[in-house]
Amino acid sequence: MVEKIEFFIPSTNGHNRLHTIMWKSDCPTLAILQISHGMIEHIERYDDFANYLAEKGILVVGNDHLGHGKSVTSHDEFGYFNASDSSKTVVDDLHQLTTLIKSKYPGIPYFLLGHSMGSFMARRYIMTYGNELDGAIIMGTGQQPALALKAGKLLVHLISLFKPMTYRSKLIEQACFGTYNNRFKPRRTKSDWLSQDTAVVDAYIQDPFCDFTFTLNGYLTLFNTLSFIRRTQNIKQIPKSLPIFMVAGKEDPVGNFGKMVRKVYNHYKKIGIQDISLKLYENDRHELLNELDKKQVYADLYTWLKKHISS
Repeated sequence: MVEKIEFFIPSTNGHNRLHTIMWKSDCPTLAILQISHGMIEHIERYDDFANYLAEKGILVVGNDHLGHGKSVTSHDEFGYFNASDSSKTVVDDLHQLTTLIKSKYPGIPYFLLGHSMGSFMARRYIMTYGNELDGAIIMGTGQQPALALKAGKLLVHLISLFKPMTYRSKLIEQACFGTYNNRFKPRRTKSDWLSQDTAVVDAYIQDPFCDFTFTLNGYLTLFNTLSFIRRTQNIKQIPKSLPIFMVAGKEDPVGNFGKMVRKVYNHYKKIGIQDISLKLYENDRHELLNELDKKQVYADLYTWLKKHISS
């Protein structure tokens, strides 16, 4: 039987509390998987996957990032990361949870999974705290050209001359996500790019915790994170012995349909990561854990984890 425990931890920003969920079964804990969720979603959406792993003896834990899920106290806080160096703060929050869980379960193999924006945060995490992990799963990731990121930051700066950092810009939203649905015809909703499973897409659209536009602060956090993780000097900080598993859908626009995922994978191999593997799933879109073949994805991730628990 899986027990689902909800609690709050303080954010490293010194102000907010972070909603956290832990999934634990009554069988012996073989390993721990911490999840870093994506943009405009929340940790509760990983419930099915977490239950699957917990039943196999893998404790799963994750927090709602700043500006997401039940870590917000009012609708105005959605999409706003309340910190001066917000990209670093989100990663430090993840690390704080790691430290807490490790103190309760010392000596247990510890892994991190990051999806989408959460994969960007996970990539920054392994550049900073990678030696504290036994492995990392990078899911639904991507990479943006340096010029595009500079343009994005400039646009945020220009708008911020006239609007506060809490302003929600439809212009930036369109620039970031406007083309994501173009590949999928006939277009049914604006979120078709998330999954082939229409029930998943509809549930996402109807979820009040997934219904907001990022603030200027939110987009700047995203752009700063993407800038940080693409720099070779930062990538070189990843421990060479850290096992990494990159997974994405071949029809995922965030990774430019596999191209940018492979580019990141090749870059990591080039700098000397010793145990790194890549799997691209045919026909799958952005949310692998919510795709039509999700049970296969679950099984693949469990197989990888099990292999690296024993090693």
